Amino acid sequence: MIQLHSVSPQSKKSDFIVNAEKTNNQGIFIACIILGLWTISITLFLSLNIAKVPIPLIAVAMLWQTFFYTGLFITAHDAMHGVVFPQNPKVNNGIGKIFVLLYGLFSYQELLKKHCLHHRYPSTKDDPDFYEHQYQNFFAWYFNFIKSYWSWTQHLGFIFVFILLRYVLNIFQVNLILFWVIPSICSSIQLFYFGTFLPHRRLEVGYTSVHRTRSIPLPIFWSFISCYHFGYHKEHHEYPNVPWWRLPEVYKGLEQNSVNTNLTNTNS
Repeated sequence: MIQLHSVSPQSKKSDFIVNAEKTNNQGIFIACIILGLWTISITLFLSLNIAKVPIPLIAVAMLWQTFFYTGLFITAHDAMHGVVFPQNPKVNNGIGKIFVLLYGLFSYQELLKKHCLHHRYPSTKDDPDFYEHQYQNFFAWYFNFIKSYWSWTQHLGFIFVFILLRYVLNIFQVNLILFWVIPSICSSIQLFYFGTFLPHRRLEVGYTSVHRTRSIPLPIFWSFISCYHFGYHKEHHEYPNVPWWRLPEVYKGLEQNSVNTNLTNTNS
């Protein structure tokens, strides 16, 4: 089983020290919270009588479900880096397999192979997530991105699951569309926008990092809401063994190191 534990070949280690012991007992706990809340909410929402629920509350429920769909994928992504349950790789990878299956019937092993390429060759023609085109239009890149990960096996699997939910479990079609189909699509857009398009798109000034990426340092709350701190993307590529909830800490640590270095250089 491939595992992304170490930094990619482009990495240049900083003197910022990451204490890995902090993550050992938290990854599995946070993963269980995300899975539990996703399970409870989708079960509740699929059983709702939509006719009796105000439209604003339906919209809030859809946003809520989108957020936890994104959480499923972010957790699976951390599993690819071996940090959900580092004490036991089999359990760690098992969690990753379950989460990508629930998220979109993906093959964990196939995602892992492509993610290895993404970290090894970021923002190049060999990066499966990158859109090698002169004009990196958001929509063209997104559809190319989805096409590269989508398969007919998933398509048939979704048809089977839809038939099972609709005609065996008698869940209303409108509920399936509002709380299953739309949130999963919105989640893919959210992940693409904050995890690929913004950090990896080619700007006129070019890339300033060896990882050919950049960070979007939003305030902590909005960084979490936007995409589980995935906007701290440069830090993720520099320290891929750090889980999502510690990326702001890494960003602040590196910023402080930069300030201290500048002060030292100024005083010397």
